[in-house]
Amino acid sequence: MSDHIDPAKLDRLAEVAVRTGVNLQPGQDLVITAPMAALPLVRRIAVHAYKAGGGIVTPFFNDDAITLARYENAPDESFDRAPNWLFEGMAAAFKGGAARMAITGDDPMLLADQDPEKVARLSKATSIAAKPAMDPIVGFEVNWNIVAYPGAAWASRVYPDLPVEEAQGKLMDAIYAASRLDGDDPVANWAEHTATLKERVNWLNDHNFSALHYTGPGTDLHLGLADGHIWKGGASPALNGVVCQPNIPTEEVFTCPHAYKVDGTVAATKPLAHQGSVIENIAVRFEAGRIVEATATKGADVLNALLKTDDGASRIGEVALVPHSSPISQSGTLFFNTLFDENASCHIALGQCYADTIEGGSDLSPEEIKQKGGNQSIIHVDWMMGSDAVDIDGITKTGERVPVMRSGEWA
Repeated sequence: MSDHIDPAKLDRLAEVAVRTGVNLQPGQDLVITAPMAALPLVRRIAVHAYKAGGGIVTPFFNDDAITLARYENAPDESFDRAPNWLFEGMAAAFKGGAARMAITGDDPMLLADQDPEKVARLSKATSIAAKPAMDPIVGFEVNWNIVAYPGAAWASRVYPDLPVEEAQGKLMDAIYAASRLDGDDPVANWAEHTATLKERVNWLNDHNFSALHYTGPGTDLHLGLADGHIWKGGASPALNGVVCQPNIPTEEVFTCPHAYKVDGTVAATKPLAHQGSVIENIAVRFEAGRIVEATATKGADVLNALLKTDDGASRIGEVALVPHSSPISQSGTLFFNTLFDENASCHIALGQCYADTIEGGSDLSPEEIKQKGGNQSIIHVDWMMGSDAVDIDGITKTGERVPVMRSGEWA
């Protein structure tokens, strides 16, 4: 671990991830995925998981050098395969009641110099293989959480002008601040923050808009909402009854758009780091829910490959509202990491919807969710399209317009 990463801050992050994030229950097993660089955080999470009375903590690690070894040396057919057995094992763990924690912190540009076709093929193969393990997460059947560790390569991307150890220390401080860990009682911080998010959620659910209309530079978007959609945000109970905080940090309230009722243009307001490439200045046009035209000034080939992943990849499965004054936005830092960048800006997600953002969604079949407008796909990729220059109106069932956001702030 870098000498510049404050061990007390790392320990507090681990404790909040266990107690508030995943809210691990006595006797409950915990499955963790993490980059090898995040081992110091995984070790502290294990300590707090066992202190909380948790069952068995089982980590799975990936490693940048091993990932690159595959791209540089593996036979071509390797890029159409993924370890199904691993994801089937994870699915069995979740079925048996295990909780899930993911730690992010990889180098966001790791694959920037690799063949984009191989990157797209492997991404697709992995998404297909991972479906059994992802379904319980997407369906919110188990308590889960994602947190971040300031890996050296990631820190150097965020703060390229600093020596690597200094960059790691600075990124740790930024993660700490964004994750609301300051003060005497971060668990209380999170309870208060969740209450604020719930006020927004209740206001939006009371209005029950049929659509949202976005206007801003390069954006004029009419976004229909799914039938029976529900706004969510902050800590929520999973279907197993455990209240968890899936994302640390989080600033968003989100719901399910109608996959066939999105029309108009939208321009991204931040770059998107995806599969080791950075895609810049995304601009797309929707017709009847599908992206029919997509451009980017950098990474356009990666974007277009992503949109062709499957039938649902060019439609959206999530819409989220985030005020421009969120602490992450105000930090002025581009993190090249969706967990952070999506919480600096209103965003939409290509691909799979969350069943729990539709009334009674957990009891509906995929076909029934589709009939209500919920999108189905093997991908779920968020990208940012909010700023202090974007206005949003809610459109009621009777066609009235109600201000939701003005200049990026709650109206």
